[in-house]
Amino acid sequence: MTTSKMHIMMFPWFAFGHMTPFLHLANRLAERGHIVSFMLPNKALIRLGAQNLHPDLITFYPLTVLAAEGVPLGAETTADVPCESHVLLGGAFDATRGQVEALMASLAPDFVLHDFSHWLPEISSRLGVKSVAYLACSVSCVSLSIVPRREEESPVRIRLRPHEIQEGQGMYGDNLKGVVPFGERLYTSIASSEAISLRTCCEIEGKAVEYFRNQWKKPVLLSGLCLPDAGRSGILDPKWADWLTRFKPSTVVYCALGSETVLPKAQFQELLLGFESTGLPFLAILKPPNGSSSVEEALPDGFGARTNGRGIVHDGWVQQTLILNHPSVGCFVSHGGFSSMLESLMSDTEIVILPHMPEQILNARFMADELKVAVEVERQPGGWVPKESLCEAIKSVMDKDSELGSSVRSKHSEYREMLSKEGFMNGYVDKFIEDLRALKAKS
Repeated sequence: MTTSKMHIMMFPWFAFGHMTPFLHLANRLAERGHIVSFMLPNKALIRLGAQNLHPDLITFYPLTVLAAEGVPLGAETTADVPCESHVLLGGAFDATRGQVEALMASLAPDFVLHDFSHWLPEISSRLGVKSVAYLACSVSCVSLSIVPRREEESPVRIRLRPHEIQEGQGMYGDNLKGVVPFGERLYTSIASSEAISLRTCCEIEGKAVEYFRNQWKKPVLLSGLCLPDAGRSGILDPKWADWLTRFKPSTVVYCALGSETVLPKAQFQELLLGFESTGLPFLAILKPPNGSSSVEEALPDGFGARTNGRGIVHDGWVQQTLILNHPSVGCFVSHGGFSSMLESLMSDTEIVILPHMPEQILNARFMADELKVAVEVERQPGGWVPKESLCEAIKSVMDKDSELGSSVRSKHSEYREMLSKEGFMNGYVDKFIEDLRALKAKS
């Protein structure tokens, strides 16, 4: 096999949950000498720029994002708009088509990796660039809906419950006139691309991968998990390192519900009371709830005084990989984003999942019911999470005498040891590059 270097262009959907894993893959490709041209919104450079580990080989190409109907002026990523408006950002995303085409024509890459740009394969085909749909989400979840025969034949037995399906109606804009729904975007992107790439490994999602491959009848390339290496992620901010070190090993509860989850004030306060009632130290990374300008002003009455010294509520970005690998952290309460799920699998923390959107709910079911490495927090119909449910879920995995906790810890340990084996992750990336070369060699 030739060792010539390739030029890969990347154009992910304008959400950090998409752009970040694309960049992780870009770093893996660049450390093997390949060139990556990465297209992203101007503002995203502020957050992602420092994560470019190979600036000599990875070049960012900022795109001008124009205003779109129904989207606030200046919004460029899904972090800038509420969940129900994410699909409306698609208009601004699609309006970058001219910029994307001009860059592709100028740079002439070998491949373009993309996800929600359903119009991109037509452009790349005309310019002689091979398009690959790169899915950074769980293939087990995607295989339930984004395959030709849909969920009835899927070997994955995770499902949304009836009330969850109804509650999720319209969240992705399926009923909005003139808006291309996410499902249609992704389906068309996959169907029109020359190959599909999945950010997963057979050891975790083997059944779903095989099902996906059989359904689509086109090359399916696996990149592996492509997670950041904690040893190369820098040093934990002293602010958090000093605070965490005050506590005994494996006692701190770390919560992060993602940059896009904004809770109603009543639910925000209920969750904090749930953390308080565990009696454990906790670090909760949360956005200010609806109607509040800061997390401080939305805290329950007396909460700060009661939890002073053992509880922190913070709004802002933190070094999640380093926090998860800190010896004092024993439990991770996550929103169920796929990247966070993979990071939790690689860590030594127990996993509690508090999902919000349908995809996150499916991720939670996959982790809890299929892999059996996590516990999902029970919600009431309508989505309300009582403080008792959150407290019970945390204690069920933190209690050393808990039968459920013991079972979850054992399964988690098995997966962590397997995924952490020397050469495991690199093997997938190397095979991914071989498969790209084989695809390039086809006329």
